[in-house]
Amino acid sequence: MDLFDFSSVVDWSRLQFAMTAGYHWLFVPLTLGLAVLMSIMETLYVRTGDEAWKNAAKFWMKIFGINFAIGVATGIILEFQFGTNWSNYSWFVGDIFGAPLAIEGIMAFFLEATFISIMFFGWNKVSKKAHLASTWLVTIGATLSALWILIANAWMQHPIGMEFNPETVRNEMVDFWAIALSPIAINKFFHAVLSGWATGAAFVVAISSWFLLKKRHQDFALKSIKLGAIFGLVSFVLLAVTGDGSGYEVAQKQPMKLAAMEGLYEGKEGAGLVAIGMLDPKLADKSKYHTATDNAFLFKIELPKLLSIMGYRQINAFVPGIKDIIDGGYTMQDGTTALSFDEKKMRGDKAIEALANYQMAKDEGRLDELAGYEATLKENFDYFGYSYLDKPEQTIPNVPLMFYTFRVMVGIGLYYILLFAIGWYLHRKKKLEDKKYKWFLYVSLWSLPLAYIAGQAGWIVSEVGRQPWTIQDILPVQAAISSVEVSSVITSFTLFFVMFTLLLIAEVTILVKQIKKGPEELEK
Repeated sequence: MDLFDFSSVVDWSRLQFAMTAGYHWLFVPLTLGLAVLMSIMETLYVRTGDEAWKNAAKFWMKIFGINFAIGVATGIILEFQFGTNWSNYSWFVGDIFGAPLAIEGIMAFFLEATFISIMFFGWNKVSKKAHLASTWLVTIGATLSALWILIANAWMQHPIGMEFNPETVRNEMVDFWAIALSPIAINKFFHAVLSGWATGAAFVVAISSWFLLKKRHQDFALKSIKLGAIFGLVSFVLLAVTGDGSGYEVAQKQPMKLAAMEGLYEGKEGAGLVAIGMLDPKLADKSKYHTATDNAFLFKIELPKLLSIMGYRQINAFVPGIKDIIDGGYTMQDGTTALSFDEKKMRGDKAIEALANYQMAKDEGRLDELAGYEATLKENFDYFGYSYLDKPEQTIPNVPLMFYTFRVMVGIGLYYILLFAIGWYLHRKKKLEDKKYKWFLYVSLWSLPLAYIAGQAGWIVSEVGRQPWTIQDILPVQAAISSVEVSSVITSFTLFFVMFTLLLIAEVTILVKQIKKGPEELEK
């Protein structure tokens, strides 16, 4: 395989994984959000005896079921790709990465599968409380599935709780709880799950607004909007809190991601957060990073000091820019001096060399030399992946994509906080059926795509921001892929794209028919 084909395999494998993950995340947020909302509605039914809440729960439960089934299909294919397209990665860290995914499959997914049949078919066949318990257990199972997958993803962002075994050339888990309870994992879990709750709330409010516009099932729609608006408002406010926590963790563990998000090329003390801005298009060429100045923007509106506060909890903290991270030499928060790209690459080369020498000494029976090579390997292993890189600009993510996508995500979040606050207020004042406020119903309905765009934008920031790393600082993408022909990846990409598109069309078609049909029980 020559260099051109190798690069093509990397690009197509990344594109295929991004496509699959993007489609998968169209279904997951609605599953997470509707699960909680339908559980709350059924809880209100059991506590109050109000049949309207039961009918509302049953309607949204049908929507949940349609979405859940297709989400499972895309999720399975996504996990298979670790073996088909990223086998070197799976070999290198399979002992660690596989554990959360195995727990997800054994515990969380089977919890959902066990109780979902009772939830759908157990109405009037088991007691109210037993049925309510099954509904909540399905919700808990779906949430736990997200937990273990997000723990695995967080470990890729900040690999801890492991040791590299030169005998097997694999990373092995030594502290499960360090992996499961890392600050990045906990924050990522809450942020991702809350984004699902917010999407579910946006969906419920949007569809309920459609019913009001059509003057159908108005009591059902009003109840759903009330619950959805309150639930969504709380979810988006909490998203802002966990988003701040994500910013802090990124600053501590992935400073290059933070610098790319802010278009920050030169570090500064008391750095401001750019609220709105336009980057200089010339800097899209990563090789020109060293020519950037503080004026990397054609224009910007900045919130003074806020980036330093978000990233380091200090008003005048130094925030390193892209050039600082590559050149090194600045003092980090722990008092140590940041290494330059060249120094990290030198240490990565030492780690690779020590591993090769270890293997050679072992094969040749020079066992007395193994301890020395292993010590050198461990001393430099934190920068193992830099040995596979050639130029410093390879460590820079796509800055324009990161900068604009981050602001799209935050902007939509702020928009929905305002929208849900208005919705809750109008419901409280009993004005949602007033013709003067029909505009709110239209805005809620046509805003629904924004919730999905925000979710996709969040994952772009998270995953593109850590490029070129599959595992931060340890394994870049070009060292993680399978040894396959580029034509094979292109073929599978095309097949998956067609299949996922058809699945999406099928789901939307079924959802539209179900929504138009409405909660039939309310008409009795």
